[in-house]
Amino acid sequence: MKSVKTAISIEKPLFEQINSLADEMNMSRSRIFSLAAKEFIQRHKNKDLLDAINSAYDDVTDEKEASLKTAMRSRHSNMVQDQW
Repeated sequence: MKSVKTAISIEKPLFEQINSLADEMNMSRSRIFSLAAKEFIQRHKNKDLLDAINSAYDDVTDEKEASLKTAMRSRHSNMVQDQW
């Protein structure tokens, strides 16, 4: 696949962490950024899919299901709160 060069600005501590990780994993910084961007895009797509699924079930009126849905959303939120 054809590559495109780009310039970005990031905080110095993050840059240093990326440099260390790239050295440790024996790969380029560009590869680290590429992998991170792909993962971020996939997570966004997954979130969109989850939102679509939740929207399809928004008409649930059963109290037991509504309670379960609330609990599941809370648990999911707790699980992903420190991610991207």
